[in-house]
Amino acid sequence: MTEIIPPAKPAKSPLDLHVLRYFLAVAEERNITWAAELLQVSQPTLSRQLRKLEDDLGVPLFNRGAKTIDLTPEGHLLYERAQTLIALADKTERELRDSQGNLTGNIAIGCAESRSMTYLSRRIAAFRKLHPHIRFDIRTLTADLTQERLEQGLLDLGLMSEPVAVDRYDYVRTHVTDRWGILMRNDDPLAQHTTIRPQDLEGATMILPYRAEVQREVMNWLGDYANSITLAATFNFGTNAVTMMRNGVGVVFGIDLAVIDDGLRFRPVSPRMETGSVIAWKKGQSMSPAAASFVEFLRADEPA
Repeated sequence: MTEIIPPAKPAKSPLDLHVLRYFLAVAEERNITWAAELLQVSQPTLSRQLRKLEDDLGVPLFNRGAKTIDLTPEGHLLYERAQTLIALADKTERELRDSQGNLTGNIAIGCAESRSMTYLSRRIAAFRKLHPHIRFDIRTLTADLTQERLEQGLLDLGLMSEPVAVDRYDYVRTHVTDRWGILMRNDDPLAQHTTIRPQDLEGATMILPYRAEVQREVMNWLGDYANSITLAATFNFGTNAVTMMRNGVGVVFGIDLAVIDDGLRFRPVSPRMETGSVIAWKKGQSMSPAAASFVEFLRADEPA
């Protein structure tokens, strides 16, 4: 008689979400006692869970000191991955919970600093008049980070300034252009110009966007004068660039966001330099009812 061997049970992963939440709390608090109070569990229970996690993974996650604990290189890797896993699990749970009945839930959008944010804001306001229980989570991100989080499933959509590769995405165009120019203090000699030409920036100390694609566009515009400028700093958030400019780091090559105060001047560049933007989402991705409905709302607004 042939012996029937029952199928083996799948091995249980040590990366249980409950344990990962414990791990993240300790990694962020850097203290077992504080983390236990935050999680409302006993300190021995928390310590035991962490020791078991290390044993199951076969690597040390913490360097334990007298008062604080720090992450090992393996701990840092797990910390980065655990943040993504927990965020994705929480997002999925919300979407499943919100999938019944009236349209509710959150729509997460990564947004570039752009005049297109005005267009997106108006579409959000109009959409919420139809579906007032929808909440939008807006994060200011560069196109690189937006694409990364779209791939991870942490964002539903991304408002991205061009140049950006959209071959992996479906998208709608905002039909809003951003004009590029130089942002400077009132007392900068460049403020006397009505437009800024490449030769006007010869010898200038500059602050540029950090995206490599954008820097190439700037260098192409500068042409023969590209080698004459000094790159003092890069930025991915306009407020930080303005702060550096105010404090004498250099002039900013960026877009006109129409938020210039009396102490600053924006001068457009000549030849004219403009970029468009798109609102994109990953092709073939399963979307929450809220996000899918908003996508259809955006598509309905596209010119015929």
